[in-house]
Amino acid sequence: MIASCLCYLLLPAARLFRALSDAFFTCRKNALLAKSSSTQVEGDFAMAPRGPDQEECEGLLQQWREEGSSQVLSTSSEGPLVDKGLAQSSLALLMDNPGEQDAASEDKWSRRQLSDLRAAENLEEPFPEMLGEEPLPEVEGPMWAAVPMQTGPQYADCAVLPMGALAAEQWEEDPAVVAWSIAPEPMPQEEAPIWPFDGLGQLQPPPVEIPYHEILWREWEDFSTQPDAQGLEAGDGPQFQFTLMSYNILAQDLMQQSSELYLHCHPDILNWNYRFANLMQEFQHWDPDILCLQEVQEDHYWEQLEPSLRMMGFTCFYKRRTGCKTDGCAVCYKPTRFRLLCASPVEYFRPGLELLNRDNVGLVLLLQPLVPEGLGQVSVAPLCVANTHVLYNPRRGDVKLAQMAILLAEVDKVARLSDGSHCPIILCGDLNSVPDSPLYNFIRDGELQYHGMPAWKVSGQEDFSHQLYQRKLQAPLWPSSLGITDCCQYFTSCHPKRAERLKYSRDFLLRFRFCDIACQRPVGLVLMEGVTDTKPERPAGWPQSVLEEDTLEPEPVFPRTVGTIQHCLHLTSVYTHFLPQHGRPEVTTMPLGLGTTVDYIFFSAESCENGNRTDRRLYQDGTLKLLGRLSLLSEEILWAANGLPNPFCSSDHLCLLASFGMEVTAP
Repeated sequence: MIASCLCYLLLPAARLFRALSDAFFTCRKNALLAKSSSTQVEGDFAMAPRGPDQEECEGLLQQWREEGSSQVLSTSSEGPLVDKGLAQSSLALLMDNPGEQDAASEDKWSRRQLSDLRAAENLEEPFPEMLGEEPLPEVEGPMWAAVPMQTGPQYADCAVLPMGALAAEQWEEDPAVVAWSIAPEPMPQEEAPIWPFDGLGQLQPPPVEIPYHEILWREWEDFSTQPDAQGLEAGDGPQFQFTLMSYNILAQDLMQQSSELYLHCHPDILNWNYRFANLMQEFQHWDPDILCLQEVQEDHYWEQLEPSLRMMGFTCFYKRRTGCKTDGCAVCYKPTRFRLLCASPVEYFRPGLELLNRDNVGLVLLLQPLVPEGLGQVSVAPLCVANTHVLYNPRRGDVKLAQMAILLAEVDKVARLSDGSHCPIILCGDLNSVPDSPLYNFIRDGELQYHGMPAWKVSGQEDFSHQLYQRKLQAPLWPSSLGITDCCQYFTSCHPKRAERLKYSRDFLLRFRFCDIACQRPVGLVLMEGVTDTKPERPAGWPQSVLEEDTLEPEPVFPRTVGTIQHCLHLTSVYTHFLPQHGRPEVTTMPLGLGTTVDYIFFSAESCENGNRTDRRLYQDGTLKLLGRLSLLSEEILWAANGLPNPFCSSDHLCLLASFGMEVTAP
């Protein structure tokens, strides 16, 4: 070791200090390891590199002896690196600033270094790490800790420093020792489990145990006193206020079919009875006036959910998915707040149409708010509520767009008033699309140019751009036989019936008795006496044809736009999809441990001018005003609560809750 260190004296003067420092700290480390076996000294320590051959080193050693050294320590009277003089000398050497040393002080520094190295060489105790022996028991002394830093390969050697020795001094970043710094007192830590998809263990718990109700605490954001875009407070004038919740409650059948997604959950919290009790507690706690549910299992709905919700004062409507599916959507409302005007279940499946061969469904209700009698003779516009669960498949964005077009056409028909305008609309559900995806922008902005767009890009759930074959959207997206225009309206809704169209009364139908076709004998008719042997005689003055000319006019053909779909419902999202206080995006679900937003509440808003920006529409409160919402959570917070589901939230989605106000007008 001494030979390896002395050989560095032949290096140029610019590298002398660095080389000696490396050797010195290496030697001190080995001595310390001989003294103590504290577990706080960690890491693999590399030995100093070999130098020139032995003859050159012996010559350098002889030259050093001739110069003399007054600081050589005797190992017979002093223990291995226990002498205070050596410790103080080492500390003083460590604190020296190499950038401010002249040649004379550098020589003195080198002699003091070599003195310490010589003393270390004469130690009689072996080094446990070098000999492969067990470390000696720990003795009382200063605490040592090594903290590795990023270094280059030329600084492979390292040393350890006493805790507290340099606490009051300023550390100068010497290039020879910058690889190691003083570490704080280590805290005992248990080995934390990792995310379950390799080891199938629990999710990583938070560093400090926090109760679930504190981890998943969701704040209510009140907008009722905030001015709108025109500077008017939302509470001005009488209002009909209500709350609406949208919640994907995770059907038990679907959870069992995809059990690999819930390996991080304890089996007890996945039991339906446990989950049902938790869900009912959430409903009772938030007490919404309208409840829109997705993934509602049919047998659970009729046996437990519907009776329990009816006892809570709800009237419920349910639509099961088509085919052999066992779950569906439900919309529940309180009859003390609303009166049902109409309910329209929506099926997206169309036989023989490959684009619409999936079993997803929706549900559209038209509700009339019930104004308290104390307000007198006032009226409130009807409210259209739509709930849906769109196809999940990330690759089939064309199917999702077609399903959404059917739902928007149904909403347009139900919410359309006699003057051609629309009543307030709320559209919610699990859309299986992320914020700012083409599908999301289509709902919010009312227009989408889809021609040539890869189908996977529509929802933005996953990136399949690396695949060689990608399904691309072609115009028109759906055939005219679907009966829906590119403006997401039914054909009959776009063009009212002609006022002069004939009414098929009994007298009108009797006129066909003597028409030209009725007087012609059919080919192959069997002649039967008294039955088919007579020919009807047209009365005198009877017209030759009873059909009016306008009845023969063909139905109008609606033009199709090239690669563009639109709607005119003016919808905007309740949530902003970002948590400014945390600097993180909002999360409504965590599939495979990755947080994302796929659940939404859209509501009617008035479009307003957007200044110089024309690429994105802005909205302000109209007849329907947003008064508040229940805040969402970030991915980090849900990770701390063991993801979703967890003992506190019994679904793999978070519930969405918003409060609205509707204008009350005099008749």
